Amino acid sequence: MRIFAKNIFYFMFQRKISVRFAPSPTGPLHIGGVRTALYNYLFAKKNGGTFILRIEDTDSQRFVPGAEEYIIESFNWLGITFDEGPHKGGQYGPYRQSERKAIYRQYVDFLLEQKLAYIAFDTPAELETQRNEIPNFQYDASTRLSMRNSLTLPHKETQALMDSGTQYVVRIKIEPNQIIQVNDLIRGEISVNSSIIDDKVLYKSADGLPTYHLANIVDDHLMEISHVIRGEEWLPSAPLHVILYKYLGWEDTMPQFAHLPLLLKPEGNGKLSKRDGDRLGFPVFPLQWRDPKTGETSSGYRETGYLPEAVINFLALLGWNPGDDREILSINELIENFSLEKCSKSGAKFDYKKGEWFNHQYIQQKSNEEIAGLFLPILESHAGAGFACPSIDKITKVVGLVKERVNFVKDIWNQSAFFFVAPTAYDEKTVQKRWKEDSAERLKELITLLQAVTDFSAKNTEQTVMSWIEANTYHTGNIMNVFRLALVGEAKGPHIFDITEIIGKEETITRIKKAINELG
Repeated sequence: MRIFAKNIFYFMFQRKISVRFAPSPTGPLHIGGVRTALYNYLFAKKNGGTFILRIEDTDSQRFVPGAEEYIIESFNWLGITFDEGPHKGGQYGPYRQSERKAIYRQYVDFLLEQKLAYIAFDTPAELETQRNEIPNFQYDASTRLSMRNSLTLPHKETQALMDSGTQYVVRIKIEPNQIIQVNDLIRGEISVNSSIIDDKVLYKSADGLPTYHLANIVDDHLMEISHVIRGEEWLPSAPLHVILYKYLGWEDTMPQFAHLPLLLKPEGNGKLSKRDGDRLGFPVFPLQWRDPKTGETSSGYRETGYLPEAVINFLALLGWNPGDDREILSINELIENFSLEKCSKSGAKFDYKKGEWFNHQYIQQKSNEEIAGLFLPILESHAGAGFACPSIDKITKVVGLVKERVNFVKDIWNQSAFFFVAPTAYDEKTVQKRWKEDSAERLKELITLLQAVTDFSAKNTEQTVMSWIEANTYHTGNIMNVFRLALVGEAKGPHIFDITEIIGKEETITRIKKAINELG
């Protein structure tokens, strides 16, 4: 048949690199899936290949509206771009499996014609009975001849059941005691006895759609995928997929497999889950997700305040390393250094605190102007009604003074609110420790001094105040501590004269007067 003919050009020329990321639209995209997509992207870019997005929506019962749009928006935010996909088109479309029904049916029919698959009518109740009666039951060569299928029923009865609309599935026919070899680029050669593989369902008449196993193989072949880079959880499926490539006559164009290590819980053993994020307070989804059924909202990296570059860098090093001790790598450096040979076989602990560290590093790398732009809407949301937003120049100066103290842009408000809004209260512990009997008198003298200052730059104001303290033999710490308390409301903040320069002479004196009135 023409549709099974091998591509002669494959043998004449070196095969072009082509990879795919194939999520199911059954909910939000897990951060582990993001890492898988990232590794595919890096591999494709490193080798001048093609990166395809394919939506595997054959499980109609689990389809969630909005999930596909969420997946695409997530990658747009992260800067992971696809060469082809449902949102971009391309030569291998359509890219939603639900739109490829007719394509899959041809291969179902071929497997049936070649007696490499068979039709089964067993109901869920009948299968459950078998599981209860037979320990470790699986539908295979040892049990298939005792079940209701086209291998045990006369042809006329099989056809009559189908004609009457009886629901059925098509199962692959696995020959027992065959050694199946999987050559994995990360894990090496893996050998499996076919007797442990059951006769998986390939097609369901209920919705006219194939299962993951058949659709995955057909699409990878027709889309000329050269490498299947996916999570370790899919490793048990690899022997079955090798068998399907053989049954369909595609052994020579079978892609190379690479199964990535799992992302593990930050503490303890097991695969990273949403429950871990909820328990420890970190997101496991790239974007915020609102479940359309329950209304439950889950946090996302974007809304939490992570920079996309930081997320990319963090994820890249969970299961891979550049071969040296570098940790901060741009996307171009990641592409340049990426190789599957440097991927780990063992799972990677999801150190979410390290993720925060990466975000801190990328905030420091960005210019004060860029961070100020990101901080502006946060400032406006916090300041409240009647707040007169300062110039972007002032915001930029403030950012430059405090950004080294934060892991997230949103945290700049906690470190800098006093630059924009005068304190309404004073930290009780600081007052008890720093406010002395003579503090009010010293601050009154300071007001008189500052009123005479014409150059209110940080350098000049500091020289003026420090000379006054020295001339009067005052205790520097006592003066400066209550000065900061008056301006900030607590014992925190950058260099005090940087604060006075930014808030200005009038505001500085107003705040000192208020502290004197309230603290006495």
